[in-house]
Amino acid sequence: MSQKSTWFQRTLLPGFAFKAVVIGGGYATGRELATFFLPSGPQGGLLGMLLAMVVWSLICIVTFLFALDTGSRDYRTFFRNLLGPFWPIFEIAYVLAMILILAVFAAAAGAIFKALFGWPEVFGALALVGLIASVASFGNEAVERLFKYVSVFLYATYALFLVLSLTHFGGRIAAVLSTPAPTSGWVVGGLTYAGYNVMGAVVILPVVRHLGRRKDAIIAGALAGPLAMAPAILFFVAMAAYYPQIKDQVLPADFLLQRLDLPAFRFVFQGMIFAALLESGAGQVNAINERAARAYETRTGKPFLRRARFGLTMTILIGSVFIADRLGLVTLIANGYRFLAYLFLAVFVLPLVTLGLYRVIRSWNAPLAAAPLPSGN
Repeated sequence: MSQKSTWFQRTLLPGFAFKAVVIGGGYATGRELATFFLPSGPQGGLLGMLLAMVVWSLICIVTFLFALDTGSRDYRTFFRNLLGPFWPIFEIAYVLAMILILAVFAAAAGAIFKALFGWPEVFGALALVGLIASVASFGNEAVERLFKYVSVFLYATYALFLVLSLTHFGGRIAAVLSTPAPTSGWVVGGLTYAGYNVMGAVVILPVVRHLGRRKDAIIAGALAGPLAMAPAILFFVAMAAYYPQIKDQVLPADFLLQRLDLPAFRFVFQGMIFAALLESGAGQVNAINERAARAYETRTGKPFLRRARFGLTMTILIGSVFIADRLGLVTLIANGYRFLAYLFLAVFVLPLVTLGLYRVIRSWNAPLAAAPLPSGN
């Protein structure tokens, strides 16, 4: 590409993309926050979220730097450079994780449609599948535009949600947050939550092509954690109003929306959650498409056509919808995500902070491995 990258593409887009990948169904509905942070109480939960945010930023910084140093723009190239002949281990882990995560998205979309319209959950899942396939089939540029516009909608909606929560039950929130409560488990909760989401740093490697310098990688990586966690913190503060009973709600967001008793905003918020599922699912699938496209083009010398992207996307999504229909949202999050945290710790985090960090430090003054987009002014 010959055009210069913009300040937004170098600085904020990676964080928006990372947020898009990690937010998903459990984050946006509040189910993940209830599972991993509320057991430590409101104060402990906030500490766990801040810990996860810091871990995300550190991992994103090292990931982006390693990607720049090795010319890695998709996860297959990245792990060939990081793990050598053992790179297929991550491939297997990522495909399993993506199917599980997309199943969570499908289950969440189904739950939203059922809560709003009373329709069978499969309708919401199929609507999400169709939209993800439509966006992902147009490649990187379409997915990046989705990240940008959904992010504006998402941050504005969460901010308004907190304002409305403070005006309607701010007294309850203040009372809960000021009441001493056990905070045990916040470190484990924060690290577990960060652990299964850190793969988002690799999933968004296609946007690393906009980073022109190591300084860009450090700034973008440092901002990724706060940009991804800010909506969760706003949401978690609102959830504190109905602690501890909200821990057992399948859709904590809808539980709070019903108590706000603002039907119009309820539709807006659930629409935002659906949009978050769409951008997150599109980001996950785009990573697979980019990996397949590079492998196909290298092997055949021919372009990976849009219909091939669409077909691959539909195959992955239909399988995920089947899993979601069988297991449900709560089961998927409670049983599947902890396993993913340990899996990615072994095949990604540990190699990255040892072998990867060593390579980054050793090659700090060397030229970058591949010529990225030139930086703009």
